[in-house]
Amino acid sequence: MGYSNISTDDAASYVAVEEGIFKRHGLDVNAQLVAGGSTTTAALLAGQTQISQNGGSETLSAVANGADLVVVATLAGVYPYLFEVTPDIKTMHDVVGKKLGVSNIGGSADIALRVALRANGIDPEKDVTIVPTGSAANRTAALIAGAIQGGMAGPPDSLAIEAIGLHPILDLANQHLPSANTVVATQRAYALAHRDIVQRYVDSIIEAMIQLKKDRSGTIAILEKYYQSNDDHAMGVAYDFYANEVAQVLPYPKPEQFKDAVDALSVTNPKIRDVDLGTLLDPSFVQNAADRGLGK
Repeated sequence: MGYSNISTDDAASYVAVEEGIFKRHGLDVNAQLVAGGSTTTAALLAGQTQISQNGGSETLSAVANGADLVVVATLAGVYPYLFEVTPDIKTMHDVVGKKLGVSNIGGSADIALRVALRANGIDPEKDVTIVPTGSAANRTAALIAGAIQGGMAGPPDSLAIEAIGLHPILDLANQHLPSANTVVATQRAYALAHRDIVQRYVDSIIEAMIQLKKDRSGTIAILEKYYQSNDDHAMGVAYDFYANEVAQVLPYPKPEQFKDAVDALSVTNPKIRDVDLGTLLDPSFVQNAADRGLGK
């Protein structure tokens, strides 16, 4: 039986574990809920995990700095965020001069924030103060505490934020802008030595995506377990947001999903533009699954 220790914050992997999909593919998977993309990337580079679901921007930065990673799927190919702000902010231009939170500089939420700001003529470096909070949970806590005036969030966190008077000023998920927000990555040496395991992993995720989309109540129960919540409404909103706006059954990794990350990260790290996306991305695993009829 192949063994794969993964770190993740993605609903499809929870479904694959809880519904026995990984086991049917001969994989013994230990799914660990972790705080953010930088944490999962570090675990992958340290060999603590063999397959990791983490931020595409963090993966890109690691490769630019010498890591030999390969991206075999993109699970969130669009930005899965609402831009939540305090009640006094009515328009995008009202965020000028405000403190805006991200998990970490160069992370997925940071890239999303910078894209949203620049699209509205706001300079992320000069017009606002971007505050790294360390994790999505800390970002939510900072919004609730009033330490920052805006930040990216998604259900169920966005519900807690809105319950105290904040509101979404922008729905990035609804715009379906290409993003490498959550990718499946592994060390290239591992992918070469264990191609069968990586393929079975990708197959499992695709089957889990199908199961997730057709079984709302079952997936909500799984989300409640992983988020340690008994709030059916909040988990239902989270499910609808993910299943309808974010999840894609055939999660091909594509160069256009990395464009925003390349543009944003290369400002401070020119080596980012030297990364060959043709080498970094390997869509053959998803294509193999599609050729065998998975995803239909």
